[in-house]
Amino acid sequence: MEFVEKYQTAFVLVAIVGGLALSQVSGVAGVADRLILPFLMVMLFAAFAAIPLSRLRSAFGNRRVVGSSLLINFVWNPLMAVLLGAVFLRDHPALWVGLVMLLVTPCTDWYLVFTDIADGDVPLATSILPYNLVLQLILLPVYLYAFAGTVVDLPLGVLLESVALVLVVPLVLGGLARWGVTRVKGERWFTRRFLPTLSPLQIVFLSLAIGAMFASQGEIVLDNPELLALLAVPVIVFYAINLGLGFGMGRLLSFSYDEMVCFNNTILSRNSPTALAIAVVAFPHEPLIPLALVIGPLLELPLLGVVAQVHLAIRDRGWWPFDSTLSFSRN
Repeated sequence: MEFVEKYQTAFVLVAIVGGLALSQVSGVAGVADRLILPFLMVMLFAAFAAIPLSRLRSAFGNRRVVGSSLLINFVWNPLMAVLLGAVFLRDHPALWVGLVMLLVTPCTDWYLVFTDIADGDVPLATSILPYNLVLQLILLPVYLYAFAGTVVDLPLGVLLESVALVLVVPLVLGGLARWGVTRVKGERWFTRRFLPTLSPLQIVFLSLAIGAMFASQGEIVLDNPELLALLAVPVIVFYAINLGLGFGMGRLLSFSYDEMVCFNNTILSRNSPTALAIAVVAFPHEPLIPLALVIGPLLELPLLGVVAQVHLAIRDRGWWPFDSTLSFSRN
């Protein structure tokens, strides 16, 4: 991993501390508030430009893994998000909505890194990525209106507008950029020169957005430090339940080791930056909702690092019964 990618959590922590410090300076909050959305849209543009939507068709070459992943991400996880919120955050509706937004948006980038670290099937993981993006683009408004709309005020028009602004615009611009660069410079140049710049760009602008958010809402954060800590409990429970579910389904469906690693990472990793961008636009009068989502990057990388080590330990000890070299039908 490059320096910026390896120390993403440190960048986010520095952004939080810097933002809180700047929030104490008169006049900074208003300026910072106007910078959050532009920073997030640049971050999402970089993320979407890296996504190979042309691989949509190839993903279903392995129906067992892909179908199971989509079932968990878009049926099981939304239901678990509501249940965990009801158990742990019933008295904190803004945090409950933040949790729902976090858990219903599967990751579209970082899970590839941790699949690779644990020697999983990266091409298979990459082929699932466009489906995660397209389906969350379609279903996120549905989940939010069905679940979050019962907890906080959420007009449907505002929700659709926020999705169009925050997701569709960067997605279209990212797709055009990818097409234009490959057409002018070629696929090889795009892969070797342009693509490696996108991931650090995402991290930098995500950190800037988080810093701006804490600079604009520092007073609320300092007055309610315990609320963000409350969100960590259901997130950790989510990871524990889904990791156990991933191992169970992997055994039931006879996933090879590399398929199991791919599957577990796709159902565990969350797309907190996208959820954060939607929350900024959709909930302008509920600042605790986007602030709650900031805990996503802080927890996600350490937890995925632990999961990667668990996978490697299972492989090294020969505990997984289905070897990657075995030949059997993937359909």
